Amino acid sequence: MNSKSFDFKKFASQNFIWLVLIALVIIMGIAQPSFFSVNNLITLLSGEAVKGIMAFGVMFAILSKGIDLTIGASAGLVACITASLVQPADYANALHPGLGTLPAPVVLVIGLLIGAAIGAVYGALIAYTKIPPFIATLGAQLICRASAKIYTNRPVSNLSESFRFLGSGKIGGFPVIILVFIVMFIISAFLLTQTRFGKNVYAIGGNDQAARVAGINVEKNLILVYVFCSVCAALAGMLLAGRSGSADPANSGLNYELDAIAAATVGGTSHTGGICRASGVLAGILILGVINNGLVMLKVDDNMTNIVKGLIIVGSVVLDMRKNAKKA
Repeated sequence: MNSKSFDFKKFASQNFIWLVLIALVIIMGIAQPSFFSVNNLITLLSGEAVKGIMAFGVMFAILSKGIDLTIGASAGLVACITASLVQPADYANALHPGLGTLPAPVVLVIGLLIGAAIGAVYGALIAYTKIPPFIATLGAQLICRASAKIYTNRPVSNLSESFRFLGSGKIGGFPVIILVFIVMFIISAFLLTQTRFGKNVYAIGGNDQAARVAGINVEKNLILVYVFCSVCAALAGMLLAGRSGSADPANSGLNYELDAIAAATVGGTSHTGGICRASGVLAGILILGVINNGLVMLKVDDNMTNIVKGLIIVGSVVLDMRKNAKKA
């Protein structure tokens, strides 16, 4: 026979993360049958969409052998700024005299531009000063969180319906926030696999010196990595504000960067650089979402949920290191 026999071991190795997801879904479904209800699945996806969009951005940073700890704080800053621009005139004037309410599409563009500017600043710092991404983004995180508190020292609420539609509206009965999540996955996967930018990031993560020899502008591409990462965070922040109906300078996006980084890590994005699959990151997002949702349904203590997530993250990194050691 000319047809090749099915290699289950190879298939399992290539799709291990999805097999884990399927196993988790089955286990949760058996433990709590209502887990499979349409309402619960929509709740699960809606709840993970914001962190998932952040994960699609941070996977580029990790792929380039970097990290971005700023995304939660920058999401909070953008959420506060944009939320203040979509309040009714009497509320908006209290914060910004004479400004009034701006249309939601205009505010969306403003938020994305602010995100791009934030990413460009610390991206340039990383690219041109060679400061470790961990330090640069940790500093930027503190600056963004403090800036949000300076901008407004109280939660910003009473947002326009058109802005809230982004986070809590539906099209044909399907949540807009999930549609945006799907679109961002498609865009991220396309950038990663079908563009020169994606190929350059793979090369930089694999060996930045070899990338330079190959003619790749490492500094320019690193800046673009952090710009995209920050734009994803800005979009996530606006969706978060739209979903909750308010933006809190102290709490909006707080620690979201940890879940985003965890999802990318669990999804197989290697912290040694040069290894990443967008589909794996999607599976990582869903795995953490299933764990969060399932343990809540089972009324498991929040602290135990974090312990489980922590063990999964550490286990994922250990497996990644063992895989890379075998290849070396």
